Amino acid sequence: MNLTPEQVDALTELMNIGVGKAAGMLNQILEAHVYLQVPSIKIFPYADIRSVLHELVTTSLSVVKLVFKGPFSGTALLAFPPDSASNLVNILTGEETDAASDFDSIRVGALTEVGNIVLNGVMGSLSNILQEHLMYSVPVYVEDSIERLLEENNAEAESTIILANTELAIEKFKIKGNIILLFRVGLFAVLAKTLDDM
Repeated sequence: MNLTPEQVDALTELMNIGVGKAAGMLNQILEAHVYLQVPSIKIFPYADIRSVLHELVTTSLSVVKLVFKGPFSGTALLAFPPDSASNLVNILTGEETDAASDFDSIRVGALTEVGNIVLNGVMGSLSNILQEHLMYSVPVYVEDSIERLLEENNAEAESTIILANTELAIEKFKIKGNIILLFRVGLFAVLAKTLDDM
């Protein structure tokens, strides 16, 4: 099953609004401009998830992960390479840290809180615009490759995945990251109809 070009445009615009709101929140927290790329949308069978994610990023990442469920379900991720995560922690805590050092509970808490604000900003915008109620897990901080993180999704092998990815950059602090939404769409028709109704 596939989305029409019009539906992809609608989803891209939805993502633009959601990440724009999240970027505004980050902007306020860090007092620095957040640059956003236009979201990219990929649709593929779940069986291809490893190769698609390998194209996206290959390094180990510092990730805040939020699982959502409702008419459509999936995972929202705020992911940073280790150096960018360290820079962000330094700004938030006012302490110097090394990318190779273990994050202590304060640092993990700082990144989790940023992830919580950003991901809830994105998902809240989507939920409000689509007028669909979504339930969210508590955001979790993890360090691993995105591929490994998403193996835990346990989606049905025949299901369809929509991946929406937006790269962000805060040049002032040399921070780069990604806001990634993965929709598991056994409920694909629900999302497609919602986009048609926009």
